[in-house]
Amino acid sequence: MLIRGRVWRFGNDVNTDVIIPARYLNTSNPKELAMHVMEGIDRDFSHKVKAGDIIVTGKNFGCGSSREHAPIAIKAAGIQAIIAKSFARIFYRNAFNTGLPIFESSEASEKIEEADEIEIDANRGVIKNMTRQEEYKANPIPKFMQELIAAGGLVEWTKKKFKVTS
Repeated sequence: MLIRGRVWRFGNDVNTDVIIPARYLNTSNPKELAMHVMEGIDRDFSHKVKAGDIIVTGKNFGCGSSREHAPIAIKAAGIQAIIAKSFARIFYRNAFNTGLPIFESSEASEKIEEADEIEIDANRGVIKNMTRQEEYKANPIPKFMQELIAAGGLVEWTKKKFKVTS
């Protein structure tokens, strides 16, 4: 799986309340959630982000509550991947369960800047910064988790695996 896009940069300890503020949790509609994504940090983010963009952030991304709304809102806004120094464990699980690819890389997290164009090879765990002509290492996404992402998340993967129709 190859992912290529423009970077949005955020800092450390980005919690689920700033990713999708609690006042919007009365819906689980991905399009509605996307209209308010990252609103706690940048009120206009949802109007600036474009489909295919990538978030690069510091340590402990997705800390706070265990709401699945956070990765759903990010994905629905068009973000196709997140690179961080580290992720809160529940966010890590929720991201894969909702089909959002995430990558841990200290070096990429520290060196990639806002608006850089990057390419991620999920199979090999290689992140190329096309803007700066640099390359960083990340943990590759295991085959099974790539299947979850390709299917659109755990629920969709399960439906396909067991041929469930809805």
